[in-house]
Amino acid sequence: MSALITVDKETILQQAKLSAKIPEMVEGILSRQIISQTATDLGVEIATEELQEAADRFRLMNQLHDSEETYKWLEKHGISLDEFEEMINYNLVVLKLGSVMFKDKIEAYFAGQQLDYLGAAIYEVILEDEDEAMELFYQIQAEETSFHEIAVQHIQDVELRRKGGYRGILYRKDLKPEVSAAIFAANPPQIIKPITTSLGVHLIWVEEIIKPQLDNRLTSQIGLDLFSQWLKQKMDEIQFELAID
Repeated sequence: MSALITVDKETILQQAKLSAKIPEMVEGILSRQIISQTATDLGVEIATEELQEAADRFRLMNQLHDSEETYKWLEKHGISLDEFEEMINYNLVVLKLGSVMFKDKIEAYFAGQQLDYLGAAIYEVILEDEDEAMELFYQIQAEETSFHEIAVQHIQDVELRRKGGYRGILYRKDLKPEVSAAIFAANPPQIIKPITTSLGVHLIWVEEIIKPQLDNRLTSQIGLDLFSQWLKQKMDEIQFELAID
């Protein structure tokens, strides 16, 4: 019979200290404060319909098909329903700020950075052993197994495993150069030869290469990228001291 262990706030804070996560947490706190104040100054608000649609997308992406699965996810992450709504609202505010603040700069930025926004829809499994990765690579090529079967067997993260290792549409600018070169040289749909990086051995199925078009999705992404650059600059200007003892 398993023992019940209670983890309180003080224990979580101590773990954050011992894991050297405090600077990361402080950065998140400062970012949230800057974003909230900027949204207030610019009058950026999220409509109820937008919030509901975003919450539905989040549940779909995280395989939360009913209220029971949603409550289990919230409990796992220590988040209340109100905090879940706040989280979704915050993410929408960030996207909207990018569009509002940099509306007049997005087209020019895209024109100069199109190759960075070449996208690829990929599935990925990261292994520790190169020989095992090569063996699985050849098995997929010979159609002795499928990428989905390998993902189910080798991915530890439950949510990623449920998606069969699907990483979504990633842009060239967000990938390591050695990974990017192999992905964008592929002829989809195709499994590419395993690539070794500091994270491990990447086994990647390239489903589709997506040429950049300045549609609503990419417009939002570029606005977010420009906003992130602006936010980093604002963060660099801030001095703070910790008061947690």
